[in-house]
Amino acid sequence: MIAIDLGSNSFRCIEYDCDTKIFGRSFERIVKTADKMHETGLISEGALQRVTEALKEADALLNFENHNVKAVTTQAMRMASNAQEILESIQEASGVLFKIINSDEEARLTLLAVEARLKALSIRSEHFVLIDVGGGSTEVIFYKNQKMVSQSFPIGIVTTAQVCDDGEVIEDYLDKKFQEVEHFVQQHYSSSGKPDIFVATAGTPTTMAAYLLGMNYKNYDVEKINGYKLSLAGTQKSLDGLMSLSEVQRSEIVGVGRESLILAGIVIVQKLYDTLGFSEAIVIDDGVREGVAIASCNERQKKS
Repeated sequence: MIAIDLGSNSFRCIEYDCDTKIFGRSFERIVKTADKMHETGLISEGALQRVTEALKEADALLNFENHNVKAVTTQAMRMASNAQEILESIQEASGVLFKIINSDEEARLTLLAVEARLKALSIRSEHFVLIDVGGGSTEVIFYKNQKMVSQSFPIGIVTTAQVCDDGEVIEDYLDKKFQEVEHFVQQHYSSSGKPDIFVATAGTPTTMAAYLLGMNYKNYDVEKINGYKLSLAGTQKSLDGLMSLSEVQRSEIVGVGRESLILAGIVIVQKLYDTLGFSEAIVIDDGVREGVAIASCNERQKKS
């Protein structure tokens, strides 16, 4: 099968064999689905074109016709007033039908994928906190004794970068935005205690890990990323190093489309370290798309 996740910034898809439970080829593009949404509340024609082009490229690589395709989309489509119209246009152009999933389902799928990866890495914890920093929202997910408690916050790298011009403005903006996050975390800590480990997924943590490992966008090695221990000091080293580069140099490392967003992403992640009270996070590349694949195959096996 092929699982597709259309986020607020990126388009990601991957092959998965339900029988062997092995992931195959993958494809990713920065499409900026949420571009300018803070001004218009709409998915733009430019974003529609970028998504459609990404689907065509992915189809050419993976051949959708020969697979069962399961596609989901998240925060940008949840918020856009023209989401249905855009999704109909995407289906007409590509044949792919996307389902808008709510924040709880997004958290469940992300957790499913991360749990599987932690198990594969022999990293066990009965109580951990997982963050997923996306283009339009941030999910904070607590997992304890096989139970999930999560909340989605409207804090994303695309929206933050487009509202704020520089680091100082971003800090002030996020101080206000993070009040709700801090309240949610404090409530969980009061009732369930502080988690044993901190896990971070999505583009910003994986980009920082790749930079610190000396990788660029073209030689990105997921096997070296999964399980990487990213310190808070490492996030600052990444920020200082990436911001010292020109946009062209930065795009070679982080990927075209992320070069103007990475500052906002890193600052958001740093504030999550502070809010959660951790100085180190385990980085996992797996996210919603892998969760979609695993969940779809599990459902199919239950029915057979």
